[in-house]
Amino acid sequence: LPLSRLWRPWITWKTRFVGATSTEYTPLPAHVAPEALAEDVTRHAIGDTRLLVVKDLAIDSPLLDDAANAHSGAFLQALLERGFVELEGMPLAWVAIDFDSLDGYLGRLSSSRRKNIRRKLRSRDDLQIDCIATGDPALADPQLQAELYALYLGVYAQSAVHFDQLDLPYFQYLLADSQGQGRMFLYRHQGQLIGWNLCYVHAGKLVDKYIGLAYPQSREHNLYAVSWMHNLEYALQHGLSHYVAGWTDSRIKAELGARFTSTRHAIHARSPLLRAALRKLAPHLQGEPDGGG
Repeated sequence: LPLSRLWRPWITWKTRFVGATSTEYTPLPAHVAPEALAEDVTRHAIGDTRLLVVKDLAIDSPLLDDAANAHSGAFLQALLERGFVELEGMPLAWVAIDFDSLDGYLGRLSSSRRKNIRRKLRSRDDLQIDCIATGDPALADPQLQAELYALYLGVYAQSAVHFDQLDLPYFQYLLADSQGQGRMFLYRHQGQLIGWNLCYVHAGKLVDKYIGLAYPQSREHNLYAVSWMHNLEYALQHGLSHYVAGWTDSRIKAELGARFTSTRHAIHARSPLLRAALRKLAPHLQGEPDGGG
């Protein structure tokens, strides 16, 4: 853009984040009191950064116990008392596995949604679906790894919301990790890999983390809906309590029957003017304004 070297520094701010993109919520040490943790963050994390963001704090989450929720809420309050501004985070999708069958699950949805999902599920008849645990030698094949990574990059390129982009070595580490309870679901049509979904069994839940899709094949075979229902079926068959489905595409996930729990970010702006602006704008800012999809 014209003269961007002159004005870009004014809108490019050094920002530091506290949290993790590999977890649903910021992991908080349970043995550290919320006040002490907030004081430590305020004293040591702000430094010379213009913005400090403590991300993804749980608010009355149905996925956490009472103690963890109280700890997160008290930490957020302690940050606000130290000048942080509270902003709404992205909605986290989840489904309680409190049904006896997929038919029972679908029976809870509206007639139109139920009919739409059943229509899409007919695509399963043309697909080969495999589940491979991370650490399995089958996932060490370099050609398969290259295919998986290419499909991941395809999703990343077309997504409107970007988190950290995994590099290939990190992705290979995930595939080789036999201790992480990862489950790689592979979807093939006529022998061609058209999609995959990497989930983790954690704390009695199936947590959906990463996905790769081939376009247009994945759309032609309704892979989003197919993989959603397959994950629910896996969680049901293995006695898991919840399916945790991630942050993005909330509109689509709502159509598939998801419920949502909110999160909060706590932001510290070094500039008093910016801090005042954030307070003014906070009620109008939200994580996924178009509802996803």
